[in-house]
Amino acid sequence: MLFVPVSLICLSLSQSTFASGLQSVISKQQLDTIAGIVDKEIRKGKIPGAVIMIGNREKVVYCRAFGFRMLVPKKLPMTEDTIFDIASLTKVVATTTAVMQLVEQGKLQLNAPAARYWPPFKANGKGKITVLQLLTHYSGLRPDLKLKHKWSGYSEAMKMIVAERPVSPPGTIYIYSDINFEILGELVQKVSGKPLDVYCAEHIFKPVGMNDTFFNPPKSLHNRIAPTHYRNGKNGKLLWGKVHDPTAYRMGGVAGHAGLFSTAYDLARFAQMLLCGGGLKDVGVLTPISIDIMTLPQSPPDCVPPRGLGWNIDAPFGSNRNTLFPVGSFGHKGYTGTLIWIDPVSGTYVIILTNRVHPYGKGDADPLRKQIISLVSGAMDPLSENQVLLLRPSLTRYYELIKNYRGRVHGIEH
Repeated sequence: MLFVPVSLICLSLSQSTFASGLQSVISKQQLDTIAGIVDKEIRKGKIPGAVIMIGNREKVVYCRAFGFRMLVPKKLPMTEDTIFDIASLTKVVATTTAVMQLVEQGKLQLNAPAARYWPPFKANGKGKITVLQLLTHYSGLRPDLKLKHKWSGYSEAMKMIVAERPVSPPGTIYIYSDINFEILGELVQKVSGKPLDVYCAEHIFKPVGMNDTFFNPPKSLHNRIAPTHYRNGKNGKLLWGKVHDPTAYRMGGVAGHAGLFSTAYDLARFAQMLLCGGGLKDVGVLTPISIDIMTLPQSPPDCVPPRGLGWNIDAPFGSNRNTLFPVGSFGHKGYTGTLIWIDPVSGTYVIILTNRVHPYGKGDADPLRKQIISLVSGAMDPLSENQVLLLRPSLTRYYELIKNYRGRVHGIEH
C-alpha cells in the first residue's frame, strides 16, 4: 500500500530559522577532525583517497579531497572535481527520480503492474509485480542476473529478465535486487520513448546543472575520472571511465541499477534540489509531494528497516539519533565506496566519494562512511519527536502509525 503524507507543508522561513537554532553549527574544530578520520582509513589501505562534502540548503559547508584517485600504474592525486563511478547511487539519482517524474506526468502508476508498460515482462509468474514493489525491493526477484555464462548487450539482458521467475511471492520478502532497477530503467525507456541515459540527461542532470554527471563519460574527461579495479587480476584491463558493475558493463554501461558517473559538486546540487522541494532557482525537477512519497516508508509496515522508493531511510541527524524513530533522513550507498545522505530535518547533506575497489577489487569504505555520519550527527543538538515533526510535518502520520503499532505489540507481550 502506498503511503501518502497527510501534511505537505514546506518549511516556512520561521521553521527554517528554528531548524538552524535546533542544531549546533558544526565548528571548524569538528570539521578539522574529518582529515584525521580519512587519513587513517587511507593509511590502513581501506581506500586510496576520498572526496568529502557536507552542505545545507544554501551552501557547501565543507569540501576536501584526500589521498589519490589512482595508485597504479601511476599515482594521481585526488581532486575535489574528481569524477567517480557512483555505482548504486544510480538507482536514486537517476532511475528513481526519472520514475517519479513520469508518475507526476501520469505516464506511470506506482501501484500498476510493471507488465502494463512492458507486456513481455509478465512471463513466468511476474504479471502481478508492481512498480512500487520494484522500487522497494519487494518484487520477489533474485539479486542479479546470472553472469556465469557469456552474454552481452542491453537487449540480451532484457530477454534474460523476461525469462526470470520470482523466488518469492511479490510483496512478501525484502530482497535487494539490481534486477528491479534494470526493469525500472527499461520502463523509463518504454514510457518516455528515450533511453535512460538520454532521458536523465535532458530531464534531471541538465536542469539541475549537473554538468559532470553521465553514463559512459566522454574520453575528454578521462584524466579526471577515478579508476576502479583490474577486471582479470593484475594483468587484466583497468576499468577507467568504464562502469565497474559487471552486469551494467555487459549491458553497455547504461542500466537502471548502476553505470552513472558524477562528482561531489554535482551530487551536492542534486541534494540541494531535494532539500529545496524539488527545484533550484526557477527550475523544477520534482514536486514536494513526490519527494515525500519516495522518502517516506513505502514497504510493508512490519519491515525492518523501512524502505522508501529507491531510498534507504534512517533517523534524522542529531546527537541522539539512535533513540529517534528510524525515519526522517534518507540516502544510499554504492559498491565502489560512495554515499549520499540527506536530512530534511536539519537541512543537511553528506556526500562521501571513494573508489575503494582500486586497484585490485578490495578495500572497505564502510568504516569511513559510518564515522563521517556519526561526526555530523554528533555535532547536532539532540532532537525531540515534536521538534522532528515540526520540521518535517509529513512524518506525522507515519510516526502515529509506528507508535500505535508498538503499543499494540507491547500490549500483547505484557
